[in-house]
Amino acid sequence: MTFSQHSNNMHTSKPQQPDGKPQQTPIYGMTCALNMSHPSQLDVQRTQELSECLKPYNVSETDEELSCRMEVLSKLNNLVKEWIKEVSIAKNIPPSVAEKVGGKIYTFGSYRLGVHHKGADIDALCVAPRHVDRSDYFTSFFERLKTVDEVTDLRAVEEAFVPVIKMNFDGIEIDMLFARLALKEIPDDMDLRDDMLLKNLDQKCVRSLNGCRVTDEILRLVPNIENFRLALRTIKLWAKKHRIYSNVLGYLGGVSWAMLVARICQLYPNAAASTLVVKFFLVFSQWKWPQPVLLKKPDNVNLGFPVWDPRVNAADRYHLMPIITPAYPQQNSTFNVSTSTRTVMQEEFKLGRAISEDIYNGKTTWDKLFEAPQFFSKYRHYLVLIASSACTEDQLEWCGLIESKVRHLVGNLERNPHISLAHVNPECYSDPTGQIIANSNATSGANGASPEEITTLDGETGKTGNSGQPTPTSIWFIAFKFVQDNVNLNLTNDIQHFTSAVIWQATLSKVLKDGMNIEARYVQRKQLNQYLPGHILKKDKKLKPSGGDSVISPRKRKSDQSWMSWRQK
Repeated sequence: MTFSQHSNNMHTSKPQQPDGKPQQTPIYGMTCALNMSHPSQLDVQRTQELSECLKPYNVSETDEELSCRMEVLSKLNNLVKEWIKEVSIAKNIPPSVAEKVGGKIYTFGSYRLGVHHKGADIDALCVAPRHVDRSDYFTSFFERLKTVDEVTDLRAVEEAFVPVIKMNFDGIEIDMLFARLALKEIPDDMDLRDDMLLKNLDQKCVRSLNGCRVTDEILRLVPNIENFRLALRTIKLWAKKHRIYSNVLGYLGGVSWAMLVARICQLYPNAAASTLVVKFFLVFSQWKWPQPVLLKKPDNVNLGFPVWDPRVNAADRYHLMPIITPAYPQQNSTFNVSTSTRTVMQEEFKLGRAISEDIYNGKTTWDKLFEAPQFFSKYRHYLVLIASSACTEDQLEWCGLIESKVRHLVGNLERNPHISLAHVNPECYSDPTGQIIANSNATSGANGASPEEITTLDGETGKTGNSGQPTPTSIWFIAFKFVQDNVNLNLTNDIQHFTSAVIWQATLSKVLKDGMNIEARYVQRKQLNQYLPGHILKKDKKLKPSGGDSVISPRKRKSDQSWMSWRQK
């Protein structure tokens, strides 16, 4: 049976009652299921092949590694309970009562969904009773963590949209949020799905709770959790290999991919995991965006929190690829998607459909699905973003801030009438010693600067590091396609707006430190070897560039060498 025949059967087969009459198709989510057929022998075979194919990619952990994670979470949970008890007593609550106020660690994200990969971090939430404040969490609890031997790389991001404490606990990275409920006690069996728990909470607590509530709702809404997990592991690996896995850079993050796979599970509730993967590409390669993806009818809860509703909120009508979270308050998880990133993802959906059909027809294997597409050989023109700091610790924080702003640069570029596509590569390439950039400075002078100079945030030029030593450097690449030849192109303002936004945010959040630098350079494809090791470029197979691009010459601007003005010839 070919894939086409298999697909047609999947669409036309109807379950029947014993008397031969069609059964009523059950509703999963927003609509009836498209097909209720159970797996065929081919489906079972392809699923087994898929499971075997995934093993070398380390998408799952051993039982021993899972036990280690559970032990770490147990220690962290006990630590939270002890801290809440101490805070309670310090606030004049009798010790006998403080013993019972509770507190608990919840998990969410990939770990809670059961699809985390080997070495992945854990998203966690600390839930405390009403007398414990967020200020307590970021002071006394943070100080307590400093005394724990197993905790390293501890840092607090209190001013973030969703405040978080990051740490490495006994070798496992943990991002832990905080939420205070309007309750005297937090029992161990508390279910966070109750919407009334949000009553009288502030926005930061609601946003912190949202991760757990959404994750639990996704698991509740899929018909078969094991099939969902295998299909989601596959799609997440595919998205990462195809460089379209990054919420912050305008692609989709983990929760968005989970909701897309969950919707396919609802449409094909009895399908095997391999079939779900094929149907995933079939459905979303044809999806009529911006038609939203919803897993359930939005809850009619009136607690005053903003929800996604284009009938009421004018701004919601401009979202390009809405995927709506299933827990109140409903939000669009793909707010960052731009015209360019949506275009890139749509192309990948179509490619995934073609490959998955070939897999089902026996023309290729599942490994083909995880081959990375061309990026460094596909385009002729690239913008290189270069960030460096005085030390490795500063660089981690600096890179996170810059990445949060790159999508704004992409948005500005794609609004330029001469640019048809701005394709950002979500991979951040690390140059720990700064040697690659030092070499490119010496050989290319692509930004007009002398070999020893890069441009600092205040527009001054400085050395590449203290005492001439190279500094840790990170590099991102944005590829361009142009509408036509022979036009003048000046991107000075676009680059300036981006770097100004980075400076402003760094100053506001008190991240800015001596030695932090950011720079933008235009390069052609043939110059990429000055910024990337040869083995990375060799992986990228040669592909004839599409038309509409012509050579761009960098032109130095004396007042500020990082604001680049280009002329297309």
